[in-house]
Amino acid sequence: MRQALDFEKPLVELESKLASLKENGAPEDEIKAVEQQLFEMRRAIFSRLTPWQRVLLARHPLRPYALDYLRMGFSSFSELHGDRLYGDDKAVIGGFAVLGEYKVMVIGTQKGRDAKENVARNFGCAHPEGYRKALRLMRLADKFSLPIITLIDTAGAYPGVGAEERHIAEAIAVNLREMVTLRVPTIAVIIGEGGSGGALGLGVTDKILIMENAYYSVISPEGCAAILWEDRAAAPLAAEVLKLTPQDLLRFGIVDEVIPEPLGGAHVDPPAAAELLKQALLRNLEELLQIPMEERLKQRYNKYRRIGQFLEKNSPSELQQSGPLPDNLGTIKNEHNA
Repeated sequence: MRQALDFEKPLVELESKLASLKENGAPEDEIKAVEQQLFEMRRAIFSRLTPWQRVLLARHPLRPYALDYLRMGFSSFSELHGDRLYGDDKAVIGGFAVLGEYKVMVIGTQKGRDAKENVARNFGCAHPEGYRKALRLMRLADKFSLPIITLIDTAGAYPGVGAEERHIAEAIAVNLREMVTLRVPTIAVIIGEGGSGGALGLGVTDKILIMENAYYSVISPEGCAAILWEDRAAAPLAAEVLKLTPQDLLRFGIVDEVIPEPLGGAHVDPPAAAELLKQALLRNLEELLQIPMEERLKQRYNKYRRIGQFLEKNSPSELQQSGPLPDNLGTIKNEHNA
């Protein structure tokens, strides 16, 4: 039985029943009926996911990681190592690859599949040397006129003492500054978790894409709940208030495209998810290659200058009457601490 989240368990039970029917040679019409029932149940569950459930899907232990997408959607990947200053951070992978007919530089954050690999890759949380390695590879790609693709899946940059001693904030800040000036087309894809500055350190690009069941946020729902309501159990509410889902991010103009996933999530059919990602990357890359460099740089600059700007079309009194936030937000802290 595959690993499943709580809301997936009815699906797993039906999948087990279907497998048993096939194994025991049940009549074809009975098998087809269960297959249809499974499809309808999966569609019903995944058509009404809450923001918190999407966060859980983004963290699913069977979800494809950066190296999985490199294996299934790219070819001729040649990994490069080290930042030439301190060491090699295994939480960040990168190197030359081929996407369709295009030679590219791919950089991504990488989690582990088991305890040993997670320790080696620091659970996908990069140290300063990881961001400096990424910047080294970006500059190399810029020198050889190779488009840059970043695959982001991290809960955030590593906040340990060693990372602070080696200036993690400075490493991320330099990446933000330098990525704005890269002359080649750049695309970032949030394939799982897009956590705070740790994700942003690889995400200042011409295009930002996001998988259907990924999230992008200034803070984790648990961290937000701990700060606002002093109770991590309020994480589902925090996920809703943070507006971190792909649909919200697209509506606010933070991301440029939401890449659909197979019904049930990318972990249900990784090759199909990789193909959907590949086609989205090719389409956006070909679009960017048609734009002159100076115009592309101007568009990139304006893209990030626009983020956070908004106009209030209604008067303050009208806004108050519309009630954009739940009335009980101010009392949630007391309820959780009661």
